[in-house]
Amino acid sequence: MKLSFAVYTLNLLHPFTIANFTRTTTPLIITKIEYENFVGYGEASMPPYLGETQQSAILFLKKVDLQLFKTPFEIENILKYVDSIAANNTAAKASIDIALHDLVGKILNKPWHQLYGVSIDNMPETSITIGIDNISVIKQKVKEASAFNVLKVKLGSNNDKEIIEAIRETTDKPICVDVNQGWTDKHFALDMIHWLETKNTLFVEQPLSKTKLDETAWIKENSPLPIIADESVQRYADIEKIKDAFDGINIKLMKCTGMHEAYKMIHLAKELNLKLLIGCMNESSCANLAAAQLAPFAAWVDLDGPFMITNNPFKNPTLEKGKIQLEEISGIGVKLNTELNFENI
Repeated sequence: MKLSFAVYTLNLLHPFTIANFTRTTTPLIITKIEYENFVGYGEASMPPYLGETQQSAILFLKKVDLQLFKTPFEIENILKYVDSIAANNTAAKASIDIALHDLVGKILNKPWHQLYGVSIDNMPETSITIGIDNISVIKQKVKEASAFNVLKVKLGSNNDKEIIEAIRETTDKPICVDVNQGWTDKHFALDMIHWLETKNTLFVEQPLSKTKLDETAWIKENSPLPIIADESVQRYADIEKIKDAFDGINIKLMKCTGMHEAYKMIHLAKELNLKLLIGCMNESSCANLAAAQLAPFAAWVDLDGPFMITNNPFKNPTLEKGKIQLEEISGIGVKLNTELNFENI
């Protein structure tokens, strides 16, 4: 197996603002694994809060020696080895995981949703994110999102109710609320959640800091809406630690090192009766379609990455009736449509 990578930067359709910061681009590393006549693609998407950069990802990838393994079918052993190379670097690890899955699926000539045994008829509608902004821009974003039937609204600013009211003046579509740890007081948070219940809200994601598990557990016990963990759960080992404080978890490939661990997280969450949200960072179609292979396992999906950028290096997913369409394309179903300069490792 031969591993190579290309550096790429995604340009966002709108400046992306959450409770703590704003940005207009997302740095990527696109990986490629070649074996015989087959090629698999992967992606590391690295928004600043993950703590990874293109430089750190490249340094990590250069430590990876896939020549240690005879075939790509040794997925468990390969990814265990990759994970052991260094701590953290979850997006860089995910880029290898995704490329490996794409490669294996192509060799088997099957898409991964078939290999997982899930029906594409169970694909939930994906939400599209409305970031924090001034009211006129928020209304414009809602209008631009007409192809989507669910909105994900970022809160945690000083005018949260004004944002929701502006959206409700524009549409009655159901909303998912993501606070990104932006609220600081549990009583304020609970009051907001009760108010949000009257605004056709499906769930509230990460209302408090990830350090406030006891306070979040109190909110969960008193909340009329499901409380979903995002920053509080990164990887498989985190689920047991937070299971009593949340009703569900948001699984993102960039946080958990990719499809292999995400699949394990899905099964543990189901054993613990935790609801599932499959989410994403600002990603191209590569990581997005990889996550979409797992999406039929989930109650909710937030896979809007390719629809929020202007220079997707891969073909955009097809969206019908608010759902990403999983085609019968082997691997993760991704098609490269931009020439990239790959550097061998």
